[in-house]
Amino acid sequence: MKNICTSFQEAVAGIHDGATLMVGGFGLCGIPENLILALAEKGVKDLTVISNNCGIDEWGLGLLLNNKQIKKMIGSYVGENKEFERQVLTGELEVELTPQGTLAEKIRAGGAGIPAFYTPAGVGTPIAEGKETKVFNGREYLLEEALTADFSLVRAWKGDKMGNLVYHKTARNFNPMIAAAGKITIAEVETLCEIGELDANFIHTPSIYVQTIIEGTQEKRIERLTVRK
Repeated sequence: MKNICTSFQEAVAGIHDGATLMVGGFGLCGIPENLILALAEKGVKDLTVISNNCGIDEWGLGLLLNNKQIKKMIGSYVGENKEFERQVLTGELEVELTPQGTLAEKIRAGGAGIPAFYTPAGVGTPIAEGKETKVFNGREYLLEEALTADFSLVRAWKGDKMGNLVYHKTARNFNPMIAAAGKITIAEVETLCEIGELDANFIHTPSIYVQTIIEGTQEKRIERLTVRK
């Protein structure tokens, strides 16, 4: 049995100022939106956040940006957030942009206990500045170090009381690797199941990676709604 919380405020109670967080999701798909709301309410600050992107101005990690709770953002895509742009241009926010595939592998490596790896992505660009390079079979590769975090926040479709998680279709995205790379992983699930209800053949994140679990309903907002005129 894992720590099963009854409120999202309880679930994030241990997250402290200056913590490093990994947050699952891609755009607004598969984000732990209730955990993010609880963090915004808690008011923790000076956070380093590792996530593919930083939400939008009025939802997701954008809420933490609006509250000035994020000190540094490590991500891949930031084009949907005007407040993000403003904070970068004024020097209020430190940003480390990483190619999306490299970011995914840095997180996966962190969860697997691999300290670093070589990749051709970023060679000859500003991303390579200050980093070691090496030639393999006539091609230059860049050394990238793995990423881990104090806390990982993920969202799953179903989870059981042991902490086993199942994600739904594209909402899986970065969540499984982020769940593995955090020292403490907090999982927000749509449906909390009894032990044995989930088919072991379809578990995406084994319980060993999850310390805290909570059930909650998500709004599932659409990042950019496009309709026919």
